[in-house]
Amino acid sequence: MRRISTVLVPALACAALVTVAAGAQNPGGSPEGKKMKNPVASNAESIKAGQALFQKNCRFCHGADAKGDGPMAPEGTHPSNLTDDKWDRGSTDGEIFLVIRDGAGPKFDMKGYKSKMPETDIWNVVNYVRSLQAK
Repeated sequence: MRRISTVLVPALACAALVTVAAGAQNPGGSPEGKKMKNPVASNAESIKAGQALFQKNCRFCHGADAKGDGPMAPEGTHPSNLTDDKWDRGSTDGEIFLVIRDGAGPKFDMKGYKSKMPETDIWNVVNYVRSLQAK
């Protein structure tokens, strides 16, 4: 029995890491995200709610103006400037949603918010971030 657990536990841990790593979105976007439709209308109420959530959760790394210059970004990382016209990890609402929900980068430089925000809140942040690009 001990021999089985010695082999099984590390194997399960590796499988969990592979599953988690597959969830992080890397540059180029994702086919799954491209298929997703935003169920929350992008209106003033949603954008305002998304802005409040962004200021509470995201500004520390992305900066208060979302330019990627937040004071608490982990050393050696470069948070995305969310106001420019370049979206490295996909430009559809669904792709942005997946980055916020699941995190991004091969080393999970950005942690996902799946356990911290309900999906509706994440969609509100998507609507807010999209509104920044238009400015």
